[in-house]
Amino acid sequence: MYQATVGQRGYRFGDLRQLMAKASPARSGDYLAEVAAQSAEERMAARIALADLPLKAFLQQALVPYEEDEVTRLIIDGHDAAAFEPISHLTVGDFRDWLLSEQADSAMLAQVAAGITPEMAAAVSKLMRNQDLILVAKKCRVVTRFRNTIGLPGHLSVRLQPNHPTDSLQGIAASMLDGLLYGSGDAVVGINPASDSLPLLEKLNYMLDDVIQRFAIPTQSCVLTHVTNTLRLIERGAPVDLVFQSIAGTEAANRGFGISLALLAEAQQAALSLRRGTLGDNVMYFETGQGSCLSANAHHGVDQQTCEARAYAVARHFSPLLINTVVGFIGPEYLYDGKQIIRAGLEDHFCGKLLGLPLGCDVCYTNHAEADQDDMDTLLTLLAAAGLTFLIGVPGADDIMLNYQSTSFHDALYIRELLGLEHAPEFAAWLAAMNITDERGRLRDAAANHPLLLALQGERT
Repeated sequence: MYQATVGQRGYRFGDLRQLMAKASPARSGDYLAEVAAQSAEERMAARIALADLPLKAFLQQALVPYEEDEVTRLIIDGHDAAAFEPISHLTVGDFRDWLLSEQADSAMLAQVAAGITPEMAAAVSKLMRNQDLILVAKKCRVVTRFRNTIGLPGHLSVRLQPNHPTDSLQGIAASMLDGLLYGSGDAVVGINPASDSLPLLEKLNYMLDDVIQRFAIPTQSCVLTHVTNTLRLIERGAPVDLVFQSIAGTEAANRGFGISLALLAEAQQAALSLRRGTLGDNVMYFETGQGSCLSANAHHGVDQQTCEARAYAVARHFSPLLINTVVGFIGPEYLYDGKQIIRAGLEDHFCGKLLGLPLGCDVCYTNHAEADQDDMDTLLTLLAAAGLTFLIGVPGADDIMLNYQSTSFHDALYIRELLGLEHAPEFAAWLAAMNITDERGRLRDAAANHPLLLALQGERT
């Protein structure tokens, strides 16, 4: 039992799950799950009680039962006690103050990352203002490598997302080459296929590999199909760079995705056996998003932001090259409007970086949410200021296959210009060598005989 008094009224919270949920900023998904605070006063009372809670409590009380959930077992059994030691004496409120202090510099945050559980990260985020989330995330340094180097300070990568509603190879190639001419694609060239046809998925892998090899592009490709399809593609000898999978924060939700920790481990080993990375062996790519556990009725009464943070424990176990929250994709049932989407994006980025992950964000919304592109401009700017690892580049910011609004190649140009952010260094050198950028890293006008444009003409003929 946890309790706190606000004004003349006392509040009680039956268990840690309820305390965490009531302390969360208001969002539609938690109201849908009937776990949210019923008033701003109750929310503040929960935060007061949460601030006094020792961080050690999260190692003693599982929000999702240990016996029922392999994600919980992963979190508890994999906890690094030595990394936790420097902060083990803190309460959640003290932890917030420490994170904002000069003592918690980049080196110290990297040192303690393995000792922080997802629940600890989620708890402290509930006590933080947006500026706190930005400031602390900015101090976190997470660098990964496959064919280039992602996550260096002062850098921002872009996933080039050339989706097509009928998986047209020509349409995908056109969007891909368009994005490369805008300087996008250093995070990954990643396609969300419309079909699960294995022969088509194989063709997509070969096409991406052909372009990357033909032009010696220091980047990686990924066809974002189910992990079991990727395993079959590897068995067929397809040129697979990264293994993709959507993941969630409970075993039951992951079961709904058709995955388990054992399956992900099998896929990771299969990808590593191909030895396709030239600079590193981070071969996994994960996507997450607040609301996935609730939509699968697999949240165990845990608030959606804490469930999201638990998904990061799954990702952390497999040392991914990339992980991003698709923050507004599920819809207004979970994040109702621009305000809630912005807050969720900052929370996700903060929690992921604090746990030692290369967190990116699909800054996005569905057309029936109370949000617009101005909200996305705001979130993009805030995340980039917070040290975002990568964002999504979609032609015109409108994904014609997934039918949602995201960020464009032009948005990436805007944020690089505004904040002076650079491409992955190997990719930047390639852009200059291909005469796509000038000596200052700015785009050049592509001549009609540019090799990429000639290649596109060849695809069309």
